[in-house]
Amino acid sequence: MKQDTVAYIQAGRRQRRRRWLLVTSLLALLSILLCCAMLLLGNTIYPVDEVVRTLMGEQLKGVSFAVNTIRLPRMLAGLFAGFAFGLAGNTFQTLLRNPLANPNVIGITAGSSAAAVFCILILHAGRAYVSAASLAGGLITVIIIYLLSKGKSFSIGRLILVGIGIQAMLNSVISYLLLIGSQQDIPAAFRWLSGSLNGVQMDELPPLMIAVLIFVPVTVLLSKSLSILELGEKSATTLGVGTDRTRLLLILSAVIMIAFATSTTGPIAFVAFLSGPIAKRLVGVGFSNVIPAGLVGVVLVLASDLIGQFAFETRYPVGIITGILGAPYLIFLLIRMNRKGAF
Repeated sequence: MKQDTVAYIQAGRRQRRRRWLLVTSLLALLSILLCCAMLLLGNTIYPVDEVVRTLMGEQLKGVSFAVNTIRLPRMLAGLFAGFAFGLAGNTFQTLLRNPLANPNVIGITAGSSAAAVFCILILHAGRAYVSAASLAGGLITVIIIYLLSKGKSFSIGRLILVGIGIQAMLNSVISYLLLIGSQQDIPAAFRWLSGSLNGVQMDELPPLMIAVLIFVPVTVLLSKSLSILELGEKSATTLGVGTDRTRLLLILSAVIMIAFATSTTGPIAFVAFLSGPIAKRLVGVGFSNVIPAGLVGVVLVLASDLIGQFAFETRYPVGIITGILGAPYLIFLLIRMNRKGAF
């Protein structure tokens, strides 16, 4: 009987592993296909061989400029920002054990947005300064939220409430800046606030790429501890997890990735909010959905950007499309949580 039970458990684990590998592989393949579509599609559809030759360094009239200057930076921004938003959102939701606890809701992206809008409307700064201010604003906001929510012990509810309060205050600041800003600068501010891959330059991408390449492995290495932390503080401590150190590393990794991604593309709505739940539903239980959540973020950003460019007569920024996708899910989630008595 005992051997049958062990065999049953092992069979279930193998099945869950196969499901994880299949889902992750399909998401990775879909991400690659979307990256290829980003390079091939535009006002002019170039043949695959010409795009490949251009990427290998060959200079082709028209193709080189379109691919290397416009499409490649746009694709890389969507790839790395999407992965950062997806992974960081999943980290916050798992760590704080609340599907509403994502960077958009608890004020992190609002801090970046307020700093960026201030630079655009008041300082009339260029894109490089806007990105730097956005990064600094996001990090400063996180520090303020942490200090205000810090008590004798870590409290999930306190952190979320303080974050929501900070977000409301910063959104008021943004509204005020839009009211007093120059009319000629307001369209640029709105484009940034909507979240867009338009106009991203190759020299703006290295900070985001380095942040993702450094902090994704950190999050993956801590993914088992992240899953244990979801059980609660006492259970995690009993199982030998250094809760304070692990939580600090995870939050720091997520915050830095979110800050760099937002400084590059603006606050692309709902990607951090949607990626974790979608990945969890696809992968199931038993294995970490850290990597799948990042890949779902990539798929959401790249697919939404392609939809925004080609599905309508007017071209829309990627954040408009992700907002349309995410808003119904948020309403559904709030209704479900209310029925369960979570509020």
